Amino acid sequence: MNSMAVELHGVSKKFGSHQAVYPMDLSVPTGSIYGFIGPNGSGKTTTMRMILRIYKPDTGSVTVLGSDRGDCADDRVGYLPEERGLYRRMTVKRVLRYFAKIKGLQRPDASIERWLTELGAKDWHKKRIDQLSKGMAQKIQFISAVVANPKLVILDEPFTGLDPVNMEVLRDAVLKLRDAGTTVIFSTHDMGMAEEMCDRVCMIFKGNKVLDDSLEHIGHQYGEPRLRVRLSNRAPLPAVMAGVLERIDRGRCTDLVLSKDANRREILQSLMAVGDVEHFEMVKPSLHDIFISIAKPTAIEPDQGAS
Repeated sequence: MNSMAVELHGVSKKFGSHQAVYPMDLSVPTGSIYGFIGPNGSGKTTTMRMILRIYKPDTGSVTVLGSDRGDCADDRVGYLPEERGLYRRMTVKRVLRYFAKIKGLQRPDASIERWLTELGAKDWHKKRIDQLSKGMAQKIQFISAVVANPKLVILDEPFTGLDPVNMEVLRDAVLKLRDAGTTVIFSTHDMGMAEEMCDRVCMIFKGNKVLDDSLEHIGHQYGEPRLRVRLSNRAPLPAVMAGVLERIDRGRCTDLVLSKDANRREILQSLMAVGDVEHFEMVKPSLHDIFISIAKPTAIEPDQGAS
């Protein structure tokens, strides 16, 4: 088996005068969870649709599951689009049978029952889609993408709009797909979810790939030392502390970005001079912190329709 489920070489896409994706290379390891992150309009969805062969790239090549040819009707690939769409007057079981059969699974009932049970929806099979809540419908949309047991699953913003309980249910389902050998690519704005789930993360910003690595390596690359502190009664921190380059307010605590020669003992002494220290901890920047440092609001251009 090819060690890479997806490979892009020099792939780019332009819509009219708008360059949605600049030439990029990326590789998605087989059996991994690979996350696309980036602001709205950055090129995430366009890139995923080129992998799906919904869009043909202007330049470069796309290889999916060992083949650089084919079309978007690939039975080995499941897709959950950002724009959800189910036949609203059909029952849950009927609509899932339909999606399974167009993907080549002629006897889908066992898979349907397994996935309905997995997602806590085993009593829904006779319900019509228009009787479901938004969260319930999203679960059924997810099952429609995976019911035919694809080798590659592409999920565009799968967690949007879900409450915390259903988000955890879907998260566990994606992890089980990966553990069974399925390759999963998903886009998300939830940096915590990406950090928790993904083996590798790719960040696209203004059509360019700016990050593409394991979370461990990304953390080392953007691993400037940070000190998380809090004084009792939310007392203000000293106005000046040697070695502190930046302060980041996190509500209950404050993160201090330190210079390489900062002396933590001296910083602690400065804090103790103005109040009781309740929290004093060295932390690594989260994926959210890294995302914000690259894509600050002042650097993001207005949404031009590509995502």
